[in-house]
Amino acid sequence: MTESARTAHRGVVLAVILIGYLLILIDVSILFAALPTVHRDLGFSPTSLSWAQNAYTLAFGGLLLLGARAGDLLGRRRMFMVGIGVFAAASLAVGLAQSPAWMVAARAVQGVGAAILAPSTLALLSTSFPEGPQRTRAMAAYGALAGLGTAFGLIVGGVLTTALSWRLGFLLNVPVGIAAILAAPRVLPETERHPGRLDVFDALSSTAGVSAVVFGIVHSADAGWSDPATIGALAIGAALLAVFVTRQHRAAEPLMPLRLFADRVRAGAYAARFLFNGVLVSWFFFMTQYLQGVSGFTPLQAGLAFLPVTGAAFAAAAATSPLTRRVDTRRLTIAACAAMLLGTALTSRVSPTTGYVLGIAVPMLVFGIGQGLGLSTLTTAGMAGVAPPDAGVAGALVNVAHHLGGALGLGILITVFEAAGAGEHGRHLLADRVSASFTAACILLVLALVVTLLARPHRRAETPVRGEDAAAVAATVSLGPPTGSPATLSSSRARTTRTARRRTASAGAR
Repeated sequence: MTESARTAHRGVVLAVILIGYLLILIDVSILFAALPTVHRDLGFSPTSLSWAQNAYTLAFGGLLLLGARAGDLLGRRRMFMVGIGVFAAASLAVGLAQSPAWMVAARAVQGVGAAILAPSTLALLSTSFPEGPQRTRAMAAYGALAGLGTAFGLIVGGVLTTALSWRLGFLLNVPVGIAAILAAPRVLPETERHPGRLDVFDALSSTAGVSAVVFGIVHSADAGWSDPATIGALAIGAALLAVFVTRQHRAAEPLMPLRLFADRVRAGAYAARFLFNGVLVSWFFFMTQYLQGVSGFTPLQAGLAFLPVTGAAFAAAAATSPLTRRVDTRRLTIAACAAMLLGTALTSRVSPTTGYVLGIAVPMLVFGIGQGLGLSTLTTAGMAGVAPPDAGVAGALVNVAHHLGGALGLGILITVFEAAGAGEHGRHLLADRVSASFTAACILLVLALVVTLLARPHRRAETPVRGEDAAAVAATVSLGPPTGSPATLSSSRARTTRTARRRTASAGAR
């Protein structure tokens, strides 16, 4: 095969992988654009509407580790095709949904498909492109798609919801998914299979545990904290999570090696990301309802109104790599949390009379800068000091914290949303509820800031990932409500380890 033919073939490979990744990216942002219309069409209550998002993120985040392990055992190309198949079938069910229960169940199945698909996309990208400039360009395209996909999904969702129907945004996944499945065996290489076993019980118990906790929190908004169903759900969730942690401590091949939490910087990054994304997902969820329900924007106008935040996030993420050559990653993370805190605080002042430019767009720019910097630097910190054999599971844990944090954060803030605005009606009620939710979100960001400040590395800790290694890690992170999938970063970590060894040897020689 000539060099031009190989280049063309790699271009087709990259296109197929990015199509699979794009399905995950735009699906969530399409839903955000359509939330008020879905609310009216299917008869969701204000609190139950959060499950249209949480059912997806809980299944996605809870099963990511299992999806990554399945790819190791069964082959990444095979799991790529299975994941797209499950995702497309569930998208069809979402597009045909006739009730809240139907949609929530279909969204959960979509999350299962995404958990299978997401780890495979990055793994196939790493195996399809040789280490060096080609892989760097592929990773850059993968990272850039995250930011563009979010904006694209919001606009496409707005266009379809305004002109035709919100259902088309999900139904379009079906032909795209079928095309990707047909192309995959022709262009994608299959990866080597590794020995091991699938720990399905632990994956399901952890997912069920977190889901029960989120259900208890959301249910308390309607029934109260003393309701037997609320207490029972929280107790069951806590018990299942305790069983999961105990079994992971004893397991020979754990899904979630607890040793990854021994490093203070890495554990702090997981906790901060959990809180950070809890605000991020909730902010998009509530801001969509404000723009359409209070400001009177159409779904298309609301999608375009988010361009300041998505543009700022994309620019900030692109600037992360140059900045890490001059500024410590931890300081950038502190700046990111502070920027997002300021942006959230400014949007917490919204009312029915708030103007878009000064009251919404400017705070969006600040929020977006914090979003882009934070997701990139928290990914880098979450991979800091990880040995090459643990790189895959450490990357998956970054995504687990991302998704489960989003679900739990939205579950908490929806209770604030439901409790606020007593005595108000119509647009004033919705504005007061959104304002209260953003105010409560500021508390979560203060906690994220405190965690980051306390997560100081030990004096003898390994030098943080910087420069081009940070860029390789940051290229895998999502810039919006969906998520990237840094599931296979062993090559990047291996390069870091080799570089450190060369520097140590050089120092010894001197």
